[in-house]
Amino acid sequence: MNLSKKYIAFYILLAMALLCACKQNDPTSSKKETEQIGQVVPLVDSTIIKENGMILIPGGAFEQGAIPGDRMAMHHEKPSHRVTVNPFYMKATEVTNSEFQKFVATTGYRTVAERALDWQELRKQLPSGTPKPHDSLLQPGSLVFQKTQMPVTDFRDVSQWWVWTVGASWKHPHGPGSSIQGKENHPVVHIAYEDARAYCNWLGARLPTEAEWEYAARGGMATSTPYPWDATNKKLAVQANTWTGTFPINNDENDGYEGTAPVGSYPPNKFGLYDMSGNVWEWTNDWYHTQYYAELTKKAGPIDNPKGAATAFNPNNPYAKEKVIKGGSFLCNASYCASYRISARMANTLDSAQEHLGFRIVMEYNPKK
Repeated sequence: MNLSKKYIAFYILLAMALLCACKQNDPTSSKKETEQIGQVVPLVDSTIIKENGMILIPGGAFEQGAIPGDRMAMHHEKPSHRVTVNPFYMKATEVTNSEFQKFVATTGYRTVAERALDWQELRKQLPSGTPKPHDSLLQPGSLVFQKTQMPVTDFRDVSQWWVWTVGASWKHPHGPGSSIQGKENHPVVHIAYEDARAYCNWLGARLPTEAEWEYAARGGMATSTPYPWDATNKKLAVQANTWTGTFPINNDENDGYEGTAPVGSYPPNKFGLYDMSGNVWEWTNDWYHTQYYAELTKKAGPIDNPKGAATAFNPNNPYAKEKVIKGGSFLCNASYCASYRISARMANTLDSAQEHLGFRIVMEYNPKK
């Protein structure tokens, strides 16, 4: 690959993901909303709990992070550490297209992927001297997956299968001409952190902490189990929506789907939660910090209700602020991304949206005394 093409591939994947940060402020997105990130949500009405399919997750303790002997575990999943969480409500499924559509119809909200772009703001977040991309790229859009024509040998170059697509959004998940018709019960995708937060605020909900998410995904299973179902991935095709076949050139659909699947298509875990493994990545409220787990192990005893690192830090992406996402997606494959494991975690910029990224909500459990 010559220098020009290599630069374009890198830019589309990373810099264009940052473009969303430079989109003009939406009138429905306020400074107050930003300041409320991470606040404790008050007791919610039982009707809201029922209508949104919320399940009470009992409090408890567990070992967060990679289990001993997990050969697929990455460094940022280690070291494991003892954590306790209080009871909370979690939505049994990922938020669906129809649910998000109701939110948009009620509020008039526009997602980050649908808003105009501002190069002058974008350049502040990029290395000095980064040239301005062509105006054709400075349009509202998002990252869309595209199968390759040839087998891939270098899985580090993810621009081989991710394409910046002008016009891609939650309403047009594959770009212009596509729609969510017939996919009302599929998870909503192309959702940036701000979008997920706006939906949460509308309902009086919030995003889970990483510890809450991982505890819920475990479903009461033994800490030595890397998957939500048992200790092996032999049942993967019947337990989760992932990439079956040769990634990223051929998907044999052995699990029933090539892209997203309707929520609840696979067995729930023992807490009654669906798709905690695969289908789409899910936002958490925790900052991504590569040294956070190591810092926690310095503290004596279990960590009570951790809220994540105080600040974001990722030496591989120093110009962006990132949150932790969990659960893996329909693109996860053992040869590339085995993130259908409970401890798997990835970083995603606040303003970046992709075809395999959605969310689920949690609500406080505050029993009346």
